[in-house]
Amino acid sequence: MHWAKILGVGIGAAALLGLGIILGHFAIPKATDSPAPSTSVSQDLDMAILDSVMEQLDAGRIRENLRELSKEPHVATSPRDEALVQLLLERWKDTTTGLDAAKTFEYKVLLSFPSAEQPNTVEVVGPNGTAFHSFRPFEKNLTGEQVGPNVLQPYAAYAPPGTPQGLLVYANQGSEEDYKALEAQGINLNGTIALTRYGGVGRGAKAINAAKHGVAGVLVYTDPGDINDGKSLPNETFPNSWGLPPSGVERGSYKTYFGDPLTPYLPAHPSSFRLDLHNIPGFSPIPAQPIGFEDAKALLCNLDGPSAPGGWQGALGCDYKMGPGFKQGGSFPTASEVKVSVHNSLELRTSSNVLGIIRGAVEPDRYVIYGNHRDSWVHGAVDPSSGTAVLLEISRVLGTLLKKGTWRPRRSIIFASWGAEEFGLIGSTEYTEEFLSKLQERTTAYINVDISVFANATLRAQGTPPVQSVIFAATKEISAPGPSGLSIYDNWLRHTNRSSPVYGLVPSLGTLGAGSDYAAFIHFLGISSMDLAYTYDRSKTSARIYPTYHTAFDTFHYVEKFLDPGFTSHQAVARTAGNVLLRLSDSLFLPLNVSDYTETLHSFLQAAQGDLSTLLGQHNISLGPLVNAVKMFELAAAALGQRILTLQKSSSPDPLQVRMVNDQLMLLERAFLNPRAFPEERYYSHVLWAPKTGPVATFPGLANAYAKAQNSSGSEAWAEVQRQLSIVVTALEGAAATLEPVADL
Repeated sequence: MHWAKILGVGIGAAALLGLGIILGHFAIPKATDSPAPSTSVSQDLDMAILDSVMEQLDAGRIRENLRELSKEPHVATSPRDEALVQLLLERWKDTTTGLDAAKTFEYKVLLSFPSAEQPNTVEVVGPNGTAFHSFRPFEKNLTGEQVGPNVLQPYAAYAPPGTPQGLLVYANQGSEEDYKALEAQGINLNGTIALTRYGGVGRGAKAINAAKHGVAGVLVYTDPGDINDGKSLPNETFPNSWGLPPSGVERGSYKTYFGDPLTPYLPAHPSSFRLDLHNIPGFSPIPAQPIGFEDAKALLCNLDGPSAPGGWQGALGCDYKMGPGFKQGGSFPTASEVKVSVHNSLELRTSSNVLGIIRGAVEPDRYVIYGNHRDSWVHGAVDPSSGTAVLLEISRVLGTLLKKGTWRPRRSIIFASWGAEEFGLIGSTEYTEEFLSKLQERTTAYINVDISVFANATLRAQGTPPVQSVIFAATKEISAPGPSGLSIYDNWLRHTNRSSPVYGLVPSLGTLGAGSDYAAFIHFLGISSMDLAYTYDRSKTSARIYPTYHTAFDTFHYVEKFLDPGFTSHQAVARTAGNVLLRLSDSLFLPLNVSDYTETLHSFLQAAQGDLSTLLGQHNISLGPLVNAVKMFELAAAALGQRILTLQKSSSPDPLQVRMVNDQLMLLERAFLNPRAFPEERYYSHVLWAPKTGPVATFPGLANAYAKAQNSSGSEAWAEVQRQLSIVVTALEGAAATLEPVADL
């Protein structure tokens, strides 16, 4: 009897251990960790719940969210920014509409601010130092919201202090080619002040390129030809239309890399190693200052020198000259120079991310993250508060269902309000650095809704190819705002489309660069990502972005009057993002179609074969391995798709088999990472989506190396082409292996 008891205990223990392993694999939380899953929780997407959420997302509530969020300026780490941290915590901890948990994560980061006591100035001065003209340091107070102690003056964040003075030249968009074009005209750039316009290259690049050519300081303005369809008169612009008024100035970050400047690849904790404050790469090396186009006109329309090329001309009502210096008979004496006085300073500040969490019922260790930044340059009604207003409404509706016990997602949902995005995607990057391994192991997808509404014409979606199918599925079920009667999908298709060799005519899905908080998730962590917004009709405006972007005119009343009067476009984005979120968090099989990568790979391959193969062959570099790798991926993706279809047809698919294929879908994007592929590019490791400097629309590393090798006679440059080709081939082979049956070792 004694041995029987021992044997019984042993068998029982083994059974419990086995059960524990299975439960641990799916990581079902203990009752003490989170509320027990409701009996109504489905093993798959519940369409009744989905429809209920769509109905409850309310345009009026989004409107009131936006009014509250944008009523005061809230630059990163300001008192109002911290007050919004508390607002988010209160919403997400509410007993009737809140989430399972809400918490903050703080980082000590390096920010840059103008001096409140000594504003930055731009002056035209004579040979004896007399100031003939001083330009406006602040924007005009047109609606009573452009003044006040919390309205940050226009400035170039991270541009160093200094007072350079010199002859003025016009350098178009400030690209490397633009400065070379000036020198080709015989213009000596040493010691000059360059006037540039927004567009073409990043803000910081305008100054970095200028410094390489001896320029002493940079001014940047927004040309009405690029933002207002040429309109520049006060009665044609805000507050009489959505156009940028003449005094409007786009603020922004003038640094190259995203994340905290002092702690690359490390979370900005007090204990973390920091770079020397005086030796930080990627900052503007010379003073820079943005100005309004009314001030730019006074400078540009008085310039001397040869006429600028046609592509450099704008809409200020005069012939743009290149300089240097001012013309005779103009508004300023010919010997006058431009003096730029910048008094910015660097400061270590504590910035907070706020996270709201809904724990999954079945797979709580699989995360769907939905993020938007919180900080703005001034009131930030469009950027970013339109996105936060939508985020809060989605979390309210889901929180209400959660608290009622009628719904709990299969996977965990994390709502994120990122801090200090405007200074270079800082909050989101620090979060990915702190939780790199955890996020790579567990995150299924990242949804970004930054600016939710640029305008009210159509959806604009960007993302990696696997997310295309879930966005299409969601948008086919939601009505577009307005009287058209179309779905969001069909309205989107009408505005912007492409011909797919697989699907025929489909809406165009854009690619992801580094314009918002998705950057670290896709480029650094390799997580399938998307960005969703409503935008304008490209056939009716050539504006590169909504006109009051990063200015003191981006206010609640601007949104309500000009962008989305009924807040129906905000509601459409909420429904689209909420629909996608539920599909990703509740579907038994992750709705990510990896076969959609095949089209991208074929496009890249065809570009390489058409534009690179001849010269590559002359250097004994064959594209054969690349052709084989693309084919290998295509076959593996198709085979995985068939295995999923087989499992879906089963009335009760094996949970472990479902888990395995979902992990393959989740981990595919990681297979394209190679942290050593682009040593010159911080954080970029995704071999398909890195910055492309070469002109050929192919694999970025290959395109860039090829472009450099074309201009080099050395063998080392072509060896780098071969290396980049090998990197891509290895990544594609690894991605194909990720998609093969997991039992195929």
